[in-house]
Amino acid sequence: MFARKIRVEYEHNGRRLPCALKWLDSFSMRNFTNASVFDNTLPLADGLMEIGTQVPLAELKEAMEDWFRRKSYIPKDALLVLTEVPKASGDRLQEKLWILKPEA
Repeated sequence: MFARKIRVEYEHNGRRLPCALKWLDSFSMRNFTNASVFDNTLPLADGLMEIGTQVPLAELKEAMEDWFRRKSYIPKDALLVLTEVPKASGDRLQEKLWILKPEA
């Protein structure tokens, strides 16, 4: 069910920091009943989640960023960054970054 791992971090003042486990848990519990597309999300630790294969990363990022801003977890000028933790594929590792700049 939880086939992918992602890092959930935010960039602020030139630093990239992991999102706190309690923030991830707050998001996942809220969305457990209100947005079925995000039912397959499981917070593991600060900055780390497992998600299902059907969870769209771009939509997840937008929803998380909105929730974190409304709860004042991240500053308005911070960027939320979701990075899919790669699985080994031969000798190469690949990462997918999902970055959305805040609205002005």
